[in-house]
Amino acid sequence: MAKVIAVANQKGGVGKTTTAINLSTALAATGKKILIIDLDPQGNTSTSFSIPKDNSEHNIYTVLLGKSNVTDAIEKTIIPNLSIIPASMSLAATEIELSNIDDNFRFILKKKISSINSKYDYIVVDCPPSLGVLTINALAASSEILIPLQCEFFALEGLKHLIEVFNLVKKNLNSQLIINGIVLTMYDKRNNLTELVEQDVRQCLGDLVYNTNIPRNVRLSEAPSHGKPILAYDISCSGSLAYIEMSREFLQREKIYRGVS
Repeated sequence: MAKVIAVANQKGGVGKTTTAINLSTALAATGKKILIIDLDPQGNTSTSFSIPKDNSEHNIYTVLLGKSNVTDAIEKTIIPNLSIIPASMSLAATEIELSNIDDNFRFILKKKISSINSKYDYIVVDCPPSLGVLTINALAASSEILIPLQCEFFALEGLKHLIEVFNLVKKNLNSQLIINGIVLTMYDKRNNLTELVEQDVRQCLGDLVYNTNIPRNVRLSEAPSHGKPILAYDISCSGSLAYIEMSREFLQREKIYRGVS
């Protein structure tokens, strides 16, 4: 069965989508079968793979509302072993629509992907930058949550709130949910605040924090405009090398969680 990984942070602009895209790409490059679900109405993950949102009658929105079969919404990307269920701008309306469909609306995503779990090693869910119905659905469906954290002061305040929500979901909706880790993004060693934030996060959360930091990198910013993950756009830049190393660390953590030496 696939491990479902929710990449989540309620604050926008922290590298959440960039992390979901490039972790998925790096894992696919190792031969893992990966499905990425673009659950963000902005659809940045979809366009980063040259798949425009709302380009098809089948997407994660129509799947959640029961208008499409989940297998019909899966599209191949330019990356071998990596498929995607694209987003739709209509996802912005699901806060109301899903709650009107089913009393168990928090578990709709889990129910919809249950039939395809055996086809993938990992299903990576790029969550919207909020803690609404869509993110709660992702957390209820996931085995793990991965939290990208921008190295700035206000990010710490948001992290506290996100961990509180994680604890509530674990207690009430998904007792198996664990925190895979926290990835420090947009890391700029020239900035003193970056180092102070890193020190605080590592002191408070210890081994939950990845050893690998994701740097600020121009090539990382350019890649989505070319419809490519950074590993396909410029594999030798510092952003690519960081995500390759982060994926290695991710797989090592997975061995620990599964009790494999």
